[in-house]
Amino acid sequence: MNHVTPEEIAADTRFIEKMTAIRRDIHAHPETAFEEVRTSALVAEFLEKLGIEVHRGLGKTGVVGTLKGKRPGQKVIALRADMDALHITEATGLPYASQVPGKMHACGHDGHTTMLLAAAEKLATDPDFAGTVRFVFQPAEEGGGGAHEMIRDGLFDLFPTDAIYGVHNGPMDPLGQMTTRVGPYTSASDDWEVVFEGTGGHGASPEKATDPTVAAGQFMVALGNVVSRKVALTDWAVVSIGHVAGGERQSPNIIPASVLVAGTARSYRPEVRDTLEREIARLAEGCALAAGVEAQVHYDRGYPPLVNTADEVAVAGRAHAAGAGAGLTDTKAPAIGASEDFAYYLEKIPGAYVSIGNGDGPNAAFVHTPKFDFNDALIPIGVAYWMNVVAEELG
Repeated sequence: MNHVTPEEIAADTRFIEKMTAIRRDIHAHPETAFEEVRTSALVAEFLEKLGIEVHRGLGKTGVVGTLKGKRPGQKVIALRADMDALHITEATGLPYASQVPGKMHACGHDGHTTMLLAAAEKLATDPDFAGTVRFVFQPAEEGGGGAHEMIRDGLFDLFPTDAIYGVHNGPMDPLGQMTTRVGPYTSASDDWEVVFEGTGGHGASPEKATDPTVAAGQFMVALGNVVSRKVALTDWAVVSIGHVAGGERQSPNIIPASVLVAGTARSYRPEVRDTLEREIARLAEGCALAAGVEAQVHYDRGYPPLVNTADEVAVAGRAHAAGAGAGLTDTKAPAIGASEDFAYYLEKIPGAYVSIGNGDGPNAAFVHTPKFDFNDALIPIGVAYWMNVVAEELG
């Protein structure tokens, strides 16, 4: 199997027009976590028409397609795309804008799904490779942990796989610019909250109250020390406050009985993650003790760090460079602060997750905003990348 270029894919104008129409249809009909019924049906029917073996229902709405090459080979690789949308009201004004109030494809999963469907069609038309390709269409990446659910439903037990690859569009990056790295690439994302509980009281007689606002204030001021004094300079971490609540706005003369402080913690190594959990709790309890109140601490672990493996990053780099050129291929990029549930797959098997630029033109918008739209010019670039990964692994 030979490598292909985006230009070769784009030259098939009828194919690109068809796939663009599919992408825009998915965009107009967004479905959020574990509700991707229409999208998964579209995916399954598309694959079945290609003669690809299809399994539905993993992780509720997940779809797995299996395509064997026409040459003998034992290796099995998986290519993954996510299907879900977000709870955001679209403001693009596009003719194919979301038809579902309050939901939109604000992260480009419509494009991810389309690129993998397009690659599946090209590969199924001429499966000139040795081994097996699995096409994994996953629900609920946006906070639902769809990857974890598919694994729990037996993804790798039912469909043994040697390595897995994933792609995300790179918002506001130059079109076709690939970035990835060996080791931690996206961070763990955890939520925490602390409720400081006292008795509250009248603002005119604070000596008769136990005041949780004092503990909450001291905690918020000191929180920065968790990273600056408990995490090594050679590690990366950030702790942020995103929500504070206490008392009634209509009763500023009342000391509240409780104050809630909540936020996120991000890190790239399990040991650092443990440190953040431990030290946030210890700081909260210390501030509470000093103020004579109680602290209830909750730390909820979200997605783990996404850790790419060296051999698969090398494959990804060669695959993209073969199509888009070495100048648009960076396999030593910095880690990014976002989180991604592709990390769950990489806890089980080797693999590589990459970002490919969505374009940085004047109308470019960042993901998770009302004006974001996947760039259809990325479709042939993504298809070439997927096909070249297969060529590298199974060619």
